[in-house]
Amino acid sequence: MAKKIIVIGSGFGGLAAALRLRAKGFNVTLVEKHKDLGGRARVFKKDKFIYDSGPTVITAPYLFEELFTLFNKKISNYAKIVPLNLWYRFVFDDGEKFDYSGNDQSMKNEIEKFSKNDFSGFKKLLNFTEKIFDKGFAELSAKPFNSIGFMFKQVPALLKLKSYQSVYKLISSFISNDKLRRVFSMHPLLVGGNPFTTTSIYTLILFLEKKWGIHYALGGTGSVVNALEKLMLEENIKILKNSEVTEILTNNKNVIGVKINNEKQINCDYIICNSDPPNVYKNLLRSEKNYSFLFKQKINRMDYSMGLFVYYFGSKKQYKDVAHHTICFGKSYKEHLSKIFDKKILSQDISYYLHRPSATDPSMSPEGHDAFYVLVPVPNNLSKINWNDEGEKFKNLILDKMNKSVLPGIKENVVSDFYLTPDYFEKELSTLHGSGFSIQPKFTQSAYFRFHNQSESFKNLYFVGAGTHPGAGIPGVLSSAKILDELF
Repeated sequence: MAKKIIVIGSGFGGLAAALRLRAKGFNVTLVEKHKDLGGRARVFKKDKFIYDSGPTVITAPYLFEELFTLFNKKISNYAKIVPLNLWYRFVFDDGEKFDYSGNDQSMKNEIEKFSKNDFSGFKKLLNFTEKIFDKGFAELSAKPFNSIGFMFKQVPALLKLKSYQSVYKLISSFISNDKLRRVFSMHPLLVGGNPFTTTSIYTLILFLEKKWGIHYALGGTGSVVNALEKLMLEENIKILKNSEVTEILTNNKNVIGVKINNEKQINCDYIICNSDPPNVYKNLLRSEKNYSFLFKQKINRMDYSMGLFVYYFGSKKQYKDVAHHTICFGKSYKEHLSKIFDKKILSQDISYYLHRPSATDPSMSPEGHDAFYVLVPVPNNLSKINWNDEGEKFKNLILDKMNKSVLPGIKENVVSDFYLTPDYFEKELSTLHGSGFSIQPKFTQSAYFRFHNQSESFKNLYFVGAGTHPGAGIPGVLSSAKILDELF
């Protein structure tokens, strides 16, 4: 009789884990707190506008394709993922713009608008990040770091690749212009890290984008969630929605099942958690006696990613000159990030990411309208910010900034809107301290030093998703599920 596995949470890590283990012949049940699947990638609909709640940038689409190939099926029969020509438009506080793409000639032109000397440095940077990619992603992203011995074997190569440096420091050794340093160092913010403290391993994202490009799923990222749900049902994976795991049940060093909504109990042989590991260890497992002294120290020393303020809005005016992905920088960079990550205070000098899916896909908004979301890094809830008091003020600050910059007249054209704060991430997505991406991707919180894919405290408990190895972002969480192929 097939062993029974419960997967907790239906973010991309959980969906991929359920499918990979089903392909191995396990009896799989996916348990989801909400009425819909997707976790951070849920879909919101309001007033005929469709909003992807979280991830909007798809890189390494082959990781999705693999999940269908496991069952001899093609993703193209379930969802359509298309490449974007313009990856990001960066807009600086003084109005200067940088269009970022995979086209070499275009990149040369864009870089030389800011610095005649930095294109050669950019080419050298790409070559160096390819080496980091080959080691950090191609070789190690789908390998479990459960033993210190395996970690030590990687140290010489990681030192050679300067992983002890921060992303910003490594970028600055190749690029001299301050604005270009911002452009090429901002990627850690997409996975919850401060470019000035995140290990330079994460510069591999530069080459990852170059290798596969940046893609969009027609109908939004939620269409990929729907495609994976359809595949799961076809392959007889049981899906329980509106079913919050309120406790993971244990017996000594084993997990034996889960309690749903504080009442129903389901037993199993293994549990895969696509839920924030620090929250799981603190609030779902009532067995701290099983935690070693060193593991308790590990939990206590963790630094958490920033929080996110996400404002979703529909406009009756179309902004046809606004790119699909726009990143707007405030005046300061390092000082602003320090306020978010270290001082944990709100700043008026915000930077933000603006998503306009209707640039590529008119189906996301009513005819003649535009759908947007704007994502602003903010301090996590260790800041004690009262978002009931600050939320509306912060929303208006964002509208003012956009009104004066990329979306002139937007204040008069918003016809539908709502916003989410770190409170949503803490209460609805069960992340400790309302962090947007679990723990930060610093060197001391990466690989072996991150929460292990196989629990340090329970033999048959496993983790996938942003808080475990290799980390946040769609390629990271899909790779964390791929690690299960090594563990089962």
